[in-house]
Order: sequence, then structure tokens, then C-alpha cells
Amino acid sequence: MAEQALESRLARDYDGLRRREFSVLTDLLEVLPKIDGLNPDNAAQARDALFHADNPYLMVFVGAFNSGKSSLINALLGSGDILPVGPVPTTDRISILRYSEQAQRIVAGDTDTLMYPAPILQKVSLVDTPGLESVFQTHESITRKFLHRADAVFYVMLATQAMSAGSMQSLQTLRDYGKKIILLVNQADLLTPTESDTVRKYVAEQSQAVLGHAVPVWLVSAKLGLAAQTADDSDGWTASGLNQIEAYVDSQLDDAERLRQKLLTPLQIAETTAAHAVARLKNNQTALDQSQAIADNVRAQITAQERDQRQAVRAISQEAEGKFAEVGKRAEVAIRDIFQLSRVLGAFWRGVFEIIGLARLFRRGKTPNYILASFQNYKVFEPLDELPAVIDKLAPRLEGRDLQDLDQLVGYTTREIGGLPDGIRQKVIGAPQAPVVYERRSLQEVRPSLTDIEEAARKLESERFVQASRTAVIYLALWELLIIVFGVAVLASGMASESSQTGLLLLVVLLTLAMLGLIIMPVVGRVLARNFKSNLYALQSRYTEALGKAADQQIEYSMRLRRDAVAPLTRLVEAQVEMQNQQLQRLHSIESELNRLEQDVNRLGRKSGLFGMRG
Repeated sequence: MAEQALESRLARDYDGLRRREFSVLTDLLEVLPKIDGLNPDNAAQARDALFHADNPYLMVFVGAFNSGKSSLINALLGSGDILPVGPVPTTDRISILRYSEQAQRIVAGDTDTLMYPAPILQKVSLVDTPGLESVFQTHESITRKFLHRADAVFYVMLATQAMSAGSMQSLQTLRDYGKKIILLVNQADLLTPTESDTVRKYVAEQSQAVLGHAVPVWLVSAKLGLAAQTADDSDGWTASGLNQIEAYVDSQLDDAERLRQKLLTPLQIAETTAAHAVARLKNNQTALDQSQAIADNVRAQITAQERDQRQAVRAISQEAEGKFAEVGKRAEVAIRDIFQLSRVLGAFWRGVFEIIGLARLFRRGKTPNYILASFQNYKVFEPLDELPAVIDKLAPRLEGRDLQDLDQLVGYTTREIGGLPDGIRQKVIGAPQAPVVYERRSLQEVRPSLTDIEEAARKLESERFVQASRTAVIYLALWELLIIVFGVAVLASGMASESSQTGLLLLVVLLTLAMLGLIIMPVVGRVLARNFKSNLYALQSRYTEALGKAADQQIEYSMRLRRDAVAPLTRLVEAQVEMQNQQLQRLHSIESELNRLEQDVNRLGRKSGLFGMRG
């Protein structure tokens, strides 16, 4: 019961690890085909690893043709006709022998799966391959393609041709696969005991020199082994040397060991494949860095061009602001001229006329002549007349620079794309090109709004000033008339004629107040000038804000033209960078999971001595 519980736990642990292995291999197979320049063999090896993860432990027989690989397998299975044998190459396909209660053959691609009810196949699957030293190169390529699936490799050579030049080369090939190798020297029945010892020693020495480490060397005889199996002769079986293979399967590959090896082989394949994929991605990074540098340079040029265009807009805006500032300066001089002290008496009489209604009658809704004359004399609004010419310079300046920059960008991008590696250049969709049509809509649509603000500066501000100045002269007239009335009242009362000190003092006060009303008018002019400039500044802000918004839209449009023109390159680079980063991230994640899996697999069946399991 305890042993069954241990086996059940081992099976559950194995199944959980197998599922994790299947998942990570599936992820790897999803990434590999998307990596540019990766050898397709890597994906094929990963697919084989996935295949291997779903098949029993594989013991692969390799060697030159006619070395007796098929005969040895037939002897192990106890039947001489399972695999064809002959003096010429008879195997041009991979043959996988697996256990089944009934014999059958399944053909798929370049692989035959032979189902056979031999006891040894309950523990392992045996694989027969075409000869590594075959004169038919197709045979050799089929064998090498399948070698990475092997859990263990039996290299078969004839006793009469042990460690030939071909065998030495084949062992070098096997060494590169990193597989566990056991050397089988077949037809040992043809050797004397002395010759057997000599051959064994020679093969051991030569193989260690090639492989860099000692490997088992077993002398075997397929002929004796098949005869012993047929006659159920245990002594003959031992004499054939095939008992060593049977013992290796029985004692060295217990359940835990076989399951560990079964899981580790696909992991080793996957680790190698993932490492190749990461190396390929890092190699691709050099070419990607080149295209990234070009795209970054293009973006930097566009940024610099946008900065230049905005500088041009600022220059025009500052020129327009200068025109408004000039209007303010001239208006200030004109207003101060109207309200200077020498013109105060005239202002008084204008106020009187306003009070009695004569001024309104003569004016008939028009701007008073004295204000109009002063503004015209100082050409207050002349700078506003120059604004349209200033603003009209902006659109041609932006357009000219846009078209020039677009031509340069397209030329540069086209040249640089032509110099990219073929693998990247072939992925470019479309070609860099300048637009056929250029629109000034934003700057055209803002022109009426700017004209309205210009007119407001001429008319609205004039009307405000006229109203303010009219109010000022009316107050002046009322003030002076009020003082005159008081003065007349004082004189009429006789207070001044009686030389009354009080009367004289009252007249002096009235005279002083009258003078104060006249003297304060220049101050009123300064206040009106300041208000005029303040209102004008508000209009200037509206003007530059409207111009700035329109210019921003025009620049954004022109920058979009630039980005669209070079989009075949920048889109490619962005997509490639994102894809490569994702691939590298996934591969690193896969490598981490493979590493964790390998550690967990190595602990399979070794978790604790409490269960009495052999690791």
C-alpha cells in the first residue's frame, strides 16, 4: 500500500510538471516564429521538444549503416523481422518502437511508429535511425534532425571497424548535442577474448579523447542475443552482452529517474532554443538601433522645425503687439494735448455747450471735431492700418518653411530607409512623400475676427474716450458755473461791497475753487489716457490670443503633415521596438519558468527520505 501511495504521488507530481512543461513549450512555440532572422530549425526543435514531452523515454540507436542497429533492436525485442536488416542501407526513416498489446505500424511524415508487445518497451521507447555515415546525405540529415529528441544515445559500431574515421566524426557530432552516450561494439562474437579486451580498451581511449570524458563501452552481439531470446537461454543472453542494456534499463532507469530524464530532455531542448532566440533578438537589436536612431533623428528634426515655426509666429505677434503699443503711445499724446492747461477754457465752453444742448445739435452724432482733429493730427490709428500687412506675412512664411521642410524630411527619410537592412526595409509599408495639397484654413478663418478687433480699437475705444471726455468737460462746466453762481450771489448780497472780511474770504475761496477746477483737467486727461491704453491692451490681448490659436492650429496641421510624411519609418520602428520588447520579455519569462521547472524536475522523487524513494 505504501509503495502504491508513493507511485501515485510520483505520478501526480510528474503530471503537474508535465502540464507546466507543455504550457511553457507552447508559449515558446508561439514566440519563435515571430522573431526575425531566427533559424527555422529552432522552432522545429521546440516542436520536437513538445512532441518529446508527450512521448515515453527515448533511447536512440545511431551509427553507420550496416553496423547492426536494427539487428540489435530486433534482438532486444525477441524477433528478427520487426525491423528490416541487410547489407545495404535499408532504413531511410526514423522508426520509433513503443509498447502496445498488439503490433501495428503508424506512418507520419518521415517517422514510422511501430507498436509492439515487448516487455522492454513498457519502460522505454527504442528509436532506430538511418546511418550517420551513410553515403546518402538525406539519411544523415534525417538522423541529425532527430538526435536532439534523444534521452540517451547508443552509438553502434562494428567490432571489425571500431573507431573508424567516420565513427570519430560521428562522436564529435554527438558531443555537440550534449546527450548521454553509450558505445555498443556489435559482432563481438567474431572476436577472441584477447581481441575483445583490446577493442574495448581502444574504443574507450579514443572515445574519451573525442568526447572529453569517459563513456561506457559494451561489447555486444545481435546474433547471439536474438538466438538467446528465441531459445530463452539466459547464459546466451549474458554472452551476447545485451543483458547490459537490459540491466541499464532495469537498474539505472527506475521510475523516478526515467520520469526526470523524460522531463529534462524537452527542457534542455527548450533552454537551448530560447537561448538562441534571445541571442537572435540581441543581434536584431543592432539593426533596430540603427532604424531607431534614424526615427529619433527625424522626430528631432520635426521638433526643431516646430520650434522655428513657433518662433516665426512669436515674431509676428510681437510685431502686431508693437502696432497696438504705438497706438497707445500716440493716443496718450493726443489726449494730453486735448486736456492741456492752455485748452482748459475751451474745454469749459464745450462743457457749457454740452449742457445747453448746442454741442449735440452741431455734432449730430459725429465725433467732436477737436477730438477728431487731435487724433488725426497725431495719426493715432495709423499703426492699426499696418496690421493686416503684418499678419498677412505669417501664412506665406509658415507655408514656405513647411514645404521646404517636408521636402527635406522626405528626402532624408527615403535615403535612410534605403540603407536599412533588408529584413527591416521590407517591412516598411508605404513610402515617405510630401502632401499634394496644403491648406491655410486656420489662418484664413481667423482673419475676420482680427479685422473686427482692429475696428473695435478704432471705433469702440474712440467712442469710450469721447463719452469720457464729454463727461469730464460737462463736470468742469457745471463746477465752474456753480462757482460763478455762488460768486454772483455773494456780490448780490453786498457782502463784498461792505468790505466784510467774511465776504472777501468767501470770494477768495470761490476763486481758488474755480482755478482748482481748471487745473485738475490735465490730471483728468492723464487718467483718460491711462484708461484708453488699458482698454486698448485688452483688445491687443484678444488679438494676439486669436492669432495664436489660429497659428497653433496651422502649426499642428503642418506638424501632422510632417509626421504623416515620415510615418512609414516611424510606424515601423515603433512597432518593431514594441514587438521586440514584448518578445524579449516573454522569452525572459519563459527562461525563468524553464529554470524553475528544471529545479523542480530534479527534485522529482527526491523530496524526502521519509517515503523511501530512490532518487
